[in-house]
Amino acid sequence: MNLLSFTVVLGLLVGTWAQPIVRRPLCDSPEAEEAALVAQDYLNAQHHHGYKYVLNQIDDIKVYAKPDGDEYDMEVDLLETDCHVLDPLPLANCTVRPKVQTAVEGDCDVVLKKVGGVLKVIAFKCKSEVSTEDLCLGCPSFLPLNNTDALDFVHASLTTFNNMTVNTTHVLLEVGRLSSQVVSGGPIFITEYVVVEGNCTEDPCVPLNDAMAARGICTAKGTIAQHSVDCKMFSTLIPIVDANSTAAADPVLPPVVHVHTHGLSHKHGHSHHKLTALHNPHQNVLLSAESAEVVPVVPAAAAPAADYDSAGESLTSKEPPLFFRKRDVSAAIMVDAPAVQTGPVSLVPVCPGRVRFF
Repeated sequence: MNLLSFTVVLGLLVGTWAQPIVRRPLCDSPEAEEAALVAQDYLNAQHHHGYKYVLNQIDDIKVYAKPDGDEYDMEVDLLETDCHVLDPLPLANCTVRPKVQTAVEGDCDVVLKKVGGVLKVIAFKCKSEVSTEDLCLGCPSFLPLNNTDALDFVHASLTTFNNMTVNTTHVLLEVGRLSSQVVSGGPIFITEYVVVEGNCTEDPCVPLNDAMAARGICTAKGTIAQHSVDCKMFSTLIPIVDANSTAAADPVLPPVVHVHTHGLSHKHGHSHHKLTALHNPHQNVLLSAESAEVVPVVPAAAAPAADYDSAGESLTSKEPPLFFRKRDVSAAIMVDAPAVQTGPVSLVPVCPGRVRFF
């Protein structure tokens, strides 16, 4: 072999060795589930306004083997719950809002690193939007968080609540949701907002600057002249912790939630508190939810026992793998079986995973 040929062969070998090893776990595998839940908790920890989100579906996952630890690139779908970020209630006990209450969906690309068996989020990008599917005629509809009439109703209902309390005056901390609904008697407002114990040594009252100040969430319904209001005070304050940390949390101040009736979201007229959009954007070479990527699918009966290489091909079968474009997987539930089979074989797509709610 002459020098030129040797150089070419060596270059090809080096190029092959330099290619990262990529695994494609099932989106419903325990490995994918573990990474997705770490991502869920981390994203909630970065979300300082509005409500907690819960995992709804794992759309895609790739695992890159790297010298400093495996890297997980994931797409996850989240849904908004009825638990405010200040509510200490565990996420597992929170309720996902049904579509008739105007569901909010989060779509996130997340990069995690696994070092020493511990998963940590190193980058993410998210977008959140109101679900417009299956909205019913006459159901409550979202209003912008800067809607003047709805905010007037919020203050009127808060006055009503303060008139029912003894020795404590509460002030508005954050508006969570503003909605309107047309009923037989005319339009009404349906609102949710967070209150905090106030310091009323001066007029007007201001939020009490105390970590142990009482906080709670109020729901009010009706008109300015006639309405009902119910407030649930939080029993304890939720601490700020690193969602990826296994160390015990020291007592700390509660999350900072500023009085938000004239905040950024309201100036822009958004109807909900959006998820934090970016973290480490320079590392956001992430998966695309709109990609028409080709992914392998395997027979359901063979999936548990079969071994697959980094490209998703079976190591125990010489049959070529079956491929579908991701957007066509949901429609491809049956395919023709090999000649030795007498009927169709069900397929299990690698991704996306199961839908937990809707």
